[in-house]
Amino acid sequence: MATTKKAAKKTTKKATKKAASAKKSSAKKYSPKASKSVEREMKAMKKGQLKSGRSGKKVTNPKQAIAIGLSEARKAGAKVPAKKGAAKKSAAKKAGAKKKSSKK
Repeated sequence: MATTKKAAKKTTKKATKKAASAKKSSAKKYSPKASKSVEREMKAMKKGQLKSGRSGKKVTNPKQAIAIGLSEARKAGAKVPAKKGAAKKSAAKKAGAKKKSSKK
């Protein structure tokens, strides 16, 4: 009888962990407005009409088209997560500041 209670507790813990992780991942990261923006840019790229910002060269890479769409969505105020590169740079700056302060 004692072993069944332990087994029941283990399964409930696993089930609650899975449910918690499912809730985190089920939240929408991008708004519908952002996905429409990306879709529009992808169509333009496939037609050969999408140009890069400053240089004006034709965009042929789908990843670049997605980046352009997300950037425009951010400017329009749509719900889009922050850029990954920006987070890495700020973390690197904090780490560099800590190293400099420890040397003094």
